[in-house]
Amino acid sequence: MKKKVQEYFVYFMLYSMIGWIYEVFLEVVVYRWGFSNRGVLFGPYCVIYGTGALILLFSLGWLMEKRIYIGKVLVTPLLVFLGIMVVTTGVELIGSYIMEFTSGGWAWDYRRFAFNFQGRIALNPSVRFGIGGMFFLYVLQPLFVKMTERMPSRVFRAVFGILAIALAADTAWLIVKSFQV
Repeated sequence: MKKKVQEYFVYFMLYSMIGWIYEVFLEVVVYRWGFSNRGVLFGPYCVIYGTGALILLFSLGWLMEKRIYIGKVLVTPLLVFLGIMVVTTGVELIGSYIMEFTSGGWAWDYRRFAFNFQGRIALNPSVRFGIGGMFFLYVLQPLFVKMTERMPSRVFRAVFGILAIALAADTAWLIVKSFQV
């Protein structure tokens, strides 16, 4: 059980870092706004991506294992895609409210997109998250599982420890900073 929790924490951190890279890539390369730290913490991670990834693993993992057909057409991947869109959109909406409550605002504004709700969520990013979630569930997660299974125990524990210390220190720094006037 302890090893499983550690594995999920490592996955959380990996996806948080991948999310940060994705956000910075969009900001710098696609939109050409220049660099800014896209996470709420100091380090190179967006914890909303790690949180969303774990929620997807726990909520849709069972569906991926099913083989659901309509006639002769396998529709499981379509159902997983739609599930990803619903889950990630919900996570983003809840995350925006949490960020607004804790810091006075949230880190994105989707008002420029059609079919948006208060600039917090929109169809365009939801579709992108659906595509990214499919890549995550069907490509990255199996690779990460193999990586953690093949990693020697000592190395895995060291990686886990370093990531845990980094996140704890970063969170502590954020808390201390928030109490400074």
